[in-house]
Amino acid sequence: MPPQDSSQQKRLMLALLLTFALTAVYTMFLAPKPPVGEEGMDAGVAAVAPVADAGVAAVVPPPVLPTQPGVAAPTPGEEAPPARELTVQRPKVTYKVSTQGGGLSSAVLLGEKNREQQRTSFVEGWKRFFGGSMQEPPQMDMAVPPPQGPLPMSVSISGGSAPLPEGLAYGVESESAEGVSLRGQSGPWAVTKRFAWPGEGYQLFYTVTVSNTSQTAQSGELTFHNTRAVDPQFEEAPSMLGAVGNQARVACFVEEKQHVVLPKKDEPPESFSGPVKYFGIDLSYFTSQLFFLEGPKAGRCTMFASPTVRKVDAAFPLTLQPGQSVTFTMGGYLGPKDTELLAAVPSAELARAAGVETATLTNPNLGELVDFGIWAVLAKVLLGILRFFHGVAGNWGLAIVLLTLLVKVVLFPLTVKQMASAEDMKKLQPRMEAIRKKYSEDKERQQMETLKLYQEAKVNPLGGCLPLLLQMPVWIALYTTLRTSFDIYNEPFFGPVWNDLTFRDPTFLIPLLLGVTMIITQKMQPQMMDAAQARMMTWVLPIVFTFMMLQIPAGLTLYIFTNNILTVGQQYGLRKWMERRKTATA
Repeated sequence: MPPQDSSQQKRLMLALLLTFALTAVYTMFLAPKPPVGEEGMDAGVAAVAPVADAGVAAVVPPPVLPTQPGVAAPTPGEEAPPARELTVQRPKVTYKVSTQGGGLSSAVLLGEKNREQQRTSFVEGWKRFFGGSMQEPPQMDMAVPPPQGPLPMSVSISGGSAPLPEGLAYGVESESAEGVSLRGQSGPWAVTKRFAWPGEGYQLFYTVTVSNTSQTAQSGELTFHNTRAVDPQFEEAPSMLGAVGNQARVACFVEEKQHVVLPKKDEPPESFSGPVKYFGIDLSYFTSQLFFLEGPKAGRCTMFASPTVRKVDAAFPLTLQPGQSVTFTMGGYLGPKDTELLAAVPSAELARAAGVETATLTNPNLGELVDFGIWAVLAKVLLGILRFFHGVAGNWGLAIVLLTLLVKVVLFPLTVKQMASAEDMKKLQPRMEAIRKKYSEDKERQQMETLKLYQEAKVNPLGGCLPLLLQMPVWIALYTTLRTSFDIYNEPFFGPVWNDLTFRDPTFLIPLLLGVTMIITQKMQPQMMDAAQARMMTWVLPIVFTFMMLQIPAGLTLYIFTNNILTVGQQYGLRKWMERRKTATA
């Protein structure tokens, strides 16, 4: 940054800090946050009137499913079958389906990258730095049922004369290596559910058939539940200029808009009516979503988030005559928010393997869940460059270093102008000092005379700040990429400590080195201020900036630290070149 008068220096410093802070706040909290509550969840869900739309699904004959030998589905008047937990093992996910509720009791993702983020403390970080071992974080479970509440992917019927409970006991009709079929009955309602996980297991095909076995017409509201229990001790909310967090949110796309709810106490559930595109539980790097394969269906989404429970209910009107059935064919995705994987949902090939008609498959655009906010264009460009460098270097940390070098090369012409501007400002120092002394009691006149001096000398006092100002969007876009992109999640730089570039440096070593290099770069700048102001720019600003960086993802601190190292070398080399040039022309 070139030298300038004291008031401009202070204003510029404050402007830079405020710009970075305000932009990060806006980016962090860009998603809408409808108020939600911890109390009254069930009452709030049931209190909303059904949506009057009879065209949710076509009325079809009930499917004939094979019956597993020795395990019969319950019929009216029979005792409910004993609860069982069925395991379906796929290459990427281990699913467990409970017959008590007919939903998922767990969905554990497999593979080293599909682990929960390890929240390493300062002490644990230095322990690992000196060779200490730490327990590996658990695999990510995409289906964690609340202690009291519906299972993920359970169903219920309410609003009519004969409700169907969400905890209905089901019998097993069939089991296979790729899925299960269940059947249950309560009053006039018979429900058949078929889960199928062809392929690696991230994609789900889910068919629910509801039949009216009574002699009278039945109506109500069929509700699909998606829930997640949360332990507040192990959940961290995103913070301003800090950690990306691991907070689970409730997401539902209704009426051409994505609605998101984050946990907040003492607020009622929020409900949105209209065509429902998809609904589920969303985390920073993973998601669990359901959608209709034929496209959005008119219904209602009710969203609830407390410190311990996340819940979304998608409800649709249901009216059946005696003996009639209706089938809802859904797709689902439970896995990482990998943009390529999300773009392939639903897969026609996997749908055919699951026995689902593919003529009406509709893409729900789950990639919308990967939200880069207002920095989407720049963040996607940076991610593309990082992917290229990762392909070359094989390490995401080195990819960030190469990105830093590329930006430095692109901004090199401006850096040369910055050094030239600094030299021009240095020549004006005696005249600027004279103006300060002459108008020491008249700050306004002092500023006017200083600006006049700049105009006469054809010097732009802010020209040298342009490289720094252009770097700030890169910083913020990289921060957005780190808090959003699964590509970099759980990816190491080197050593036993820096094993996740999306988490802060647990040793604080890189932020501290960043502060040291910032002090060096400030000392290398020509100082055109009084001693007190020079100390503030040389020491106070780097110290404040270092504290701001302590909780920032390690990938961003690595970028800024590398940039500072390159800046020191660049300034030294340019200064020597300019001195030789000046000597040659003397």
